[in-house]
Amino acid sequence: MIRVSSLSGTQAPPDEGAAWQECIRPACGARYELRSVHQRCARCGALLDVAYDWERVPVPARLALFDERRASSRNALDYSGVWRFRELLPFAELDKVVTIGEGQTQLRRADGVGAYVGLKPGCLFLQYEGLNPSGSFKDNGMTGAFTHAHMMGARYAACASTGNTSASLALFAGVSGLLKAVVFIGSGKIAYGKLSQALDYGATTLQIAGDFDDAMREVQEVCHRTDLYLMNSLNPFRLEGQKAIMYRVLEGLGWEVPDWIVVPGGNLGNSSAFGKAFAELRYLGLIPRIPRVAIINSTGADTLHRLVNQAGLRWNGGRVDEAAVKAFYAQMDAEGRKAHTLASAIEINRPVNLEKALRTLEVTDGVVRAVPDEAILDAKAVVGAHGFGCEPASAASVAGARLLREEGVIGPAERVACVLTGHLLKDPDATVGYHAYEGEQFSEKFGRFGVARARHANRPIPVADDIEEILRVLRSL
Repeated sequence: MIRVSSLSGTQAPPDEGAAWQECIRPACGARYELRSVHQRCARCGALLDVAYDWERVPVPARLALFDERRASSRNALDYSGVWRFRELLPFAELDKVVTIGEGQTQLRRADGVGAYVGLKPGCLFLQYEGLNPSGSFKDNGMTGAFTHAHMMGARYAACASTGNTSASLALFAGVSGLLKAVVFIGSGKIAYGKLSQALDYGATTLQIAGDFDDAMREVQEVCHRTDLYLMNSLNPFRLEGQKAIMYRVLEGLGWEVPDWIVVPGGNLGNSSAFGKAFAELRYLGLIPRIPRVAIINSTGADTLHRLVNQAGLRWNGGRVDEAAVKAFYAQMDAEGRKAHTLASAIEINRPVNLEKALRTLEVTDGVVRAVPDEAILDAKAVVGAHGFGCEPASAASVAGARLLREEGVIGPAERVACVLTGHLLKDPDATVGYHAYEGEQFSEKFGRFGVARARHANRPIPVADDIEEILRVLRSL
């Protein structure tokens, strides 16, 4: 019998033994204590989940009960767009929760962008995660990971990053004062808008002579050999926090389930978290069905697309063809193929959450697509023209929805929520270059990414320092 909570008063501490860490592969099923730190399953090497005995955890009778908390700003847990849903991630000891007001984001109907995608009015919604304190969705996960780190008494934390994770980790470390942050970045593989955050928030920043995949390999080894707590999305508590993005999407739709969730690929943490969120909500009887999830890569960093759509890789009930994955990576190394996209947040060749993303695809009847950088930049400009400036990687979701609509996979009257993962100011150089550069200057900046033109550029108009000339230009608009 699932226990029902009225959401009144203060939630009791988590039931001892009601939450644990568990290998994601059913054939293994190894379990680990909640209060322990692991990068992977010690038995089979797979990723771990945070798992719950839902019969021992009070859950709401209906999702709309969470609306009672939304108006409160005095209670830090209720103000958080993650922890107001705490019954749905009940691993936390509430006196150890670390929150900085993350998740004050919004789901906005965007008919103009919907027309660009090819959807009817009222069918496209943008979930704008750029409103988080660090400017990206990462804060949703970081509050979960920081809370577990606090429960473990950690003093140091580390991550590899293309920019957003390092910014979020550094911000949480600076605000909370609970631990010191160390971030690993690749050489030349981080936008200055993001690097500036890690530096300004006081993180120790190590710039590895390599790309993100190299930095990710090194930080895992360092955390294995030291007492640094790993904050990348290998950490299952990160993904628990990121589930809340989907709770807020449902909240924004009046608790009605959309037909599609479209999300950028990258390291595949979001898509992994979303699948888990919907599977749990459906198990608890809080939603009648699960939406389909579309994961969108850049064609310059399309590992998941190649493995799923070309090699036929599947979750297969947890029996993933590991040999096929190893062969793919061996071939990639032999060819010297590196991730290469202007959408730096998803410039990743070896996504650490590959298997969890495959599970999401199976649970949600999901799809994977890859879109070129030119389509990403065009979609980004359209999103910006309708009021939500986002970083390039965010716009992959809109470019992907447009592609799926052109293919007929998404119907014109289906309801679609595209996740915009980061703020415009994360990578202002890309924005200015797209709108302002022309000719050789444009080709020099974007040509190496296969971008030949800017279809939706809003170019500055040169005008003399003369009032009559200014007025003449304005009258011509």
